[in-house]
Amino acid sequence: MAYEIVVVGTSWGGLTALRELITGLPGALGVPVVVVQHRHRQSNHVMATLLQDETPLCVCEAEDKAPLEAGNVYVAPADYHLLVERGFLSLSTDEPVRFSRPSIDVTFRSAADAYGAHTVGVILTGANADGAEGLRRIVDRGGLAFVQLPATAESPAMPAAALDAVPQARVLTIEEIARAIAELPSPVERAS
Repeated sequence: MAYEIVVVGTSWGGLTALRELITGLPGALGVPVVVVQHRHRQSNHVMATLLQDETPLCVCEAEDKAPLEAGNVYVAPADYHLLVERGFLSLSTDEPVRFSRPSIDVTFRSAADAYGAHTVGVILTGANADGAEGLRRIVDRGGLAFVQLPATAESPAMPAAALDAVPQARVLTIEEIARAIAELPSPVERAS
């Protein structure tokens, strides 16, 4: 089965974890990657720039109604929920969820609803439980779940919460997660 989207959630220690993940992805990745990192609501756009320095993939801050394109990495902007719809992204200023906007759960649930079994969810380091319910939704819709090995996380609370919600998730180091994503069948490969 081909996967059509990868959604990644992280919080405390996330920039370091995302750099490692992005570095491990091939430049010809056949799916879009959507990243939600908890940040202060007045954060600037520097996160996308820092990640762009690590990869040949195109990294950008997500914009409302931006089309999803294979090989692009879309970073949720500060103080907006990022929703995945079939073929594009949208932004919302709805109330914070678990004190977070952007919320990982909001993004993951919307991705699962839009792409169902063709969704890959990834939970990395973080200090709360955001993302656990969304990862559960992805798996309930037939998608694939990866969770950073808690012992390797700067803050293991988020991976541990994800594993409580999704005990069947594949538990790997970040390097192993990047390799697994790179090896997944994608629509681009299917078409060629």
